Amino acid sequence: MKSDAQYVAAIDQGTTSTRAMIFDRKGSVVMSEQVEHRQIFPRAGWVEHDPMEIWRNTRRVAAAALAAAQLHPGNIVACGITNQRETTVVWDRHTGTPIHNAIVWQDTRTDALCEELAGEHGVDRYRERTGLPLSTYFAGPKVAWILDNVEGARDRAEAGDLLFGTMDSWLAWNMTGGVDGGLHVTDVTNASRTMLMDLHTLQWDPEICADLRIPVSMLPEIRSSSGVIGSLRTSGSLPDVPLGGILGDQQAAMFGQACLEPGEAKNTYGTGNFLLLNTGTEAVLSKHGLLSTVCYRLGDEPARYALEGSIAVTGSLVQWLRDNLGIIDTAAQVEELARRADDNGGVYFVPAFSGLFAPRWRPDARGVIVGLTRFADRTHIARAVLEASAYQTREVIEAMQADSGVHLQTLKVDGGMVVNELLMQFQSDILDVPVVRPVVNETTALGAAYAAGLAVGYWSSTDEIRDNWARGGRWEPRMSESDRTRLFEGWNRAVTHSFDLA
Repeated sequence: MKSDAQYVAAIDQGTTSTRAMIFDRKGSVVMSEQVEHRQIFPRAGWVEHDPMEIWRNTRRVAAAALAAAQLHPGNIVACGITNQRETTVVWDRHTGTPIHNAIVWQDTRTDALCEELAGEHGVDRYRERTGLPLSTYFAGPKVAWILDNVEGARDRAEAGDLLFGTMDSWLAWNMTGGVDGGLHVTDVTNASRTMLMDLHTLQWDPEICADLRIPVSMLPEIRSSSGVIGSLRTSGSLPDVPLGGILGDQQAAMFGQACLEPGEAKNTYGTGNFLLLNTGTEAVLSKHGLLSTVCYRLGDEPARYALEGSIAVTGSLVQWLRDNLGIIDTAAQVEELARRADDNGGVYFVPAFSGLFAPRWRPDARGVIVGLTRFADRTHIARAVLEASAYQTREVIEAMQADSGVHLQTLKVDGGMVVNELLMQFQSDILDVPVVRPVVNETTALGAAYAAGLAVGYWSSTDEIRDNWARGGRWEPRMSESDRTRLFEGWNRAVTHSFDLA
C-alpha cells in the first residue's frame, strides 16, 4: 500500500459477527477482518449478546484490518458504522457497563407486553406514526422489558444515569470516548426501527415513550445517515478518524447496492432476509404487512423512505442445520447436499422459530417440517432449507407489489447466501424474474463506507456510487409456470401448519 493512499473504513456489527472492512475509491474491498461472537439463549425464544464482547471484537477487527493492509489511521479519511438494527443495549453512562445483555432483534420475550400495548387499539396502534406494527421485533418494547426486569433500572433511568441504544449507538458512544465524553447518537434509519420515532418528524415521540414508560433522557440524539458526527478516540483503533456515517444494516445494503431512486429494490440474504423498496421522499404506509421505514438521509437533504419486508430466519436456518442437527459441518456444504436431490421430494421447511415476520406477522407460529415420507432424506431437508428463503422472499415481493403498484423487473441481491448458486437459480425460478448479484457481495459494509466517505468529500456525489456498482452474476428463470405454481401452493399449505403452535 502507498503510505499516503486514502481509504474509507466501515464497522459492520452483525447478528453473528463483527467485521471491519476497508474500501478504496472504486468501492473495492482492500481488507476485511471478521470475528464471531457468542449467541446466548437463556430460554426458548430468548436471544442475547454480550455488548462488552462485541466492543472488544470491534477494536480487535479494526486493528487487524489496518495491520493486515499495512495501513495506519492516517490513511483512513472516515469511518462508517452499520449494525444489526433492533438489538437493544442499556448501559450506565458513568461506568460504561451494560446493565443486562443486549436483547437481540430475534428475541420474543416482549410478546405479552406487545399484546398489552395493543389492547383495544390492535397491533397497528402506532403504525401511522412509526410505520411499524406492535411486535417483539422492535427495540422500544425491549428497552421497557429491561427497565421492568432489572432491579433498580427504572429508578436509575429516571435519574438520568442510564443510556439506551441499538448497536450503532453503543459502538459510536464507545468509539468517541465512552465515559470520557462519548457521543450518544443514532441515525434516522436505526431510530425508525425502535417504534419510538415519528416517521414524519424524524424525532422521538414523547407519547409513545410515555406509553412504554421509557424516559426520553435515555434516548440518543437522532442524526442523518451521512454527516460528520465527531472524531474517534484513542480507545478504539482509529484515533482522530472522523465518524462520518451510520446506517442500519439493511438500509446500508440498499445504499451499497445503489438503490437510490424510487422503485429500486434489493434483497439481503443474511441471518434473515430483508427486502427493501425505495419509495422516495414519501413514507408509504403498507396495507399488506410490510414495514414503512427510513431508507437514508444525507446531510440536510430530505429523508428517503422505503417499504421493507423482514424475514426472521433464512441464513440462520442453515446454521441451525449445522449446529443443532449436525447434518452439515460448514454452511457452504448445504448447497452440495441439496444438489444431490432432484427436487424437494415434497418436503417443506417453515422456519418460524420466533414466529413469522412479513407479510404474515404471526408470533404464534413455530417451525415445522411437512411432507415427510420414507423416501425423504437429508438431501431433501437441505433443499427445503434453501427453498424456504426463496418462498418467503416471493411472499414479501408480492406484498410489496400490491402496496406500491410497481412490478419487479429484476431483483438485486447481496449478503452471505448469494454465493449459493442453487438458491439464486431457484429464487429466479420461483419469482419468474432475473436475479442479479453485484461484484461486491458485502454491500452492507460498503453502504456504511459510502455514507462516511460522502460526508468528508471522498466521494463527491451519489453518482459515483452508482458508477461503482458492477454486476457479478445473473440468473434467468427457467422453471415452467405449472411447476412454479405447484411448488408455491405447496409452500402456502405448509405455512398454515406452523400457526397456533406457540
